[in-house]
Amino acid sequence: MDSGKSTLALQTHHNHSSAGRKGLVFSKNDRLGNNQISSRLGLTANALEVSLETDFHKMVTQKLSQGEVVDYLICDEAQFYTPEQVEQLARLVDDLEIDVFTFGITTDFRTDLFPGAKRLLELADRVNVLQVETLCWCGRKATHQARIVNGVMTVEGEQVVVGDAGPTAKPDTVVYEVVCRKHHMRQVTSRVAKSEHISKSTLPFN
Repeated sequence: MDSGKSTLALQTHHNHSSAGRKGLVFSKNDRLGNNQISSRLGLTANALEVSLETDFHKMVTQKLSQGEVVDYLICDEAQFYTPEQVEQLARLVDDLEIDVFTFGITTDFRTDLFPGAKRLLELADRVNVLQVETLCWCGRKATHQARIVNGVMTVEGEQVVVGDAGPTAKPDTVVYEVVCRKHHMRQVTSRVAKSEHISKSTLPFN
């Protein structure tokens, strides 16, 4: 989160389409709603919404049989896909030599791997860590997602709950914040740090 993955997904689509290639863009549970990819920088694009019934292999082969050209797929929020859908994407690469670019996070607010992310890590030809480094409120590298409900960080609940992010989020909504491992384990969010006047230099633990 906050690493620019959706921005990169949109940039990848732009680069390939500008080169004359034909592609399909997918997303699931985007922060702004269905059927789109949105970046926190304000970039957006229309997308096909992935549901539990989506069969990537069947959809693409049908389009090809109807004479359409499909050179590549852009798949954002891929952590929310099912393991079976990830396997369908792998078959498109192996059987039809279609390029598939997936973008997503690996772990949830409890630090557990998403099932879709786990299968992607197992099957992907290549895994790239984005170069845009996200930061915890303390200045360290942020590696974990914190779910905040009514202003309080929680590590219990359903794995997938779409929420807002950032300082503009309403306090009574589900909010996500990126934090370092230490502050995830200590459940110290930026709001807690501010209210308790905690700073990096005054924390009583290492």
